[in-house]
Amino acid sequence: MKAIDFTEFGDADVLKLTDIPDPSPRATDLLVKVHAAGVNRADLLLRTGHYGRPDFGDSRLIGLEVAGEVIAVGRDVEGYRVGDRVMGITGGGAYAEIARFDYRMAMKIPEGLDYVHAAAIPEVFVTAHEALIHLGRLKQGDSVLIHAAGGGVGSAAVQLARASGARIFATAEAKKHARILALGADVVIDYKVDDFASVIEAATGGEGVNVIVDFVGAPYFARNIQSLAYGGRLVQVGLLAGGHGATIDLERVLYRHLQILGTVMKSRPQPVKHGMVGRFSDFWLGHFAKGELVPVIDSIFPLGDAAAAHRRMETNDSVGKIILEM
Repeated sequence: MKAIDFTEFGDADVLKLTDIPDPSPRATDLLVKVHAAGVNRADLLLRTGHYGRPDFGDSRLIGLEVAGEVIAVGRDVEGYRVGDRVMGITGGGAYAEIARFDYRMAMKIPEGLDYVHAAAIPEVFVTAHEALIHLGRLKQGDSVLIHAAGGGVGSAAVQLARASGARIFATAEAKKHARILALGADVVIDYKVDDFASVIEAATGGEGVNVIVDFVGAPYFARNIQSLAYGGRLVQVGLLAGGHGATIDLERVLYRHLQILGTVMKSRPQPVKHGMVGRFSDFWLGHFAKGELVPVIDSIFPLGDAAAAHRRMETNDSVGKIILEM
């Protein structure tokens, strides 16, 4: 089969289309003919050596989410059969014509959704649900601040927060504001011009927001704590600007009963990942079939142009998901 691989860490040009043997399904695997694969920030980190060269459980190849057609099932698989249209999260190997992954990391593609849009769902919407709903406990009438709202997880989080009936503040550069407002945000803050903590303080009368979902890290940490309401929850999903050097006002954490939670999917035990996918699927999958949630597509590249897809993500100009199509 054709797949994207690289022999050394480096810039996007190290990614090459190559021929490798087809994978074989294990007892709990689906073997899937991949029609589309999502590009994620973790793929860039893998390419540049951040993780070393690990096997995340399914393949040493790059790529974490797919949409395609089941062509074989392992002997212990339940609920899936050959011919099913599925999307799911892989432990590597999504940038390929065929991928294998645990059936408990898969979901059936909602009716009316094509493979490209399906590939834009698993990683970002599961992560957004885990941060907002499961850990952040966002509910109707709450207020939430979503950082990096133009990215894949951020744009998914805006939609889930809107569907939950929350008041949504979001940060993004000015050229992305119109798209984020269209997704359902109430206030979008230009982080290059305005101090988001000051905006939140003014807009909430000093009360702050109930939940913050942050991908940025240390430079935002102190202001995130400042922006939380009494009993508020900060959910740290990423560290785009680094994780060292953050300062914290412990008195504010203590006396305002604040909670700080972190979540990363890749390093979690497999049963925990199964639970994350199951929670999202049970809660939200039907909303896609009804058109109440819509995967946001920034751009589509053929598999052989994976390097161009990575360069697109590195510009930070994208809004929503970058997809590789087979």
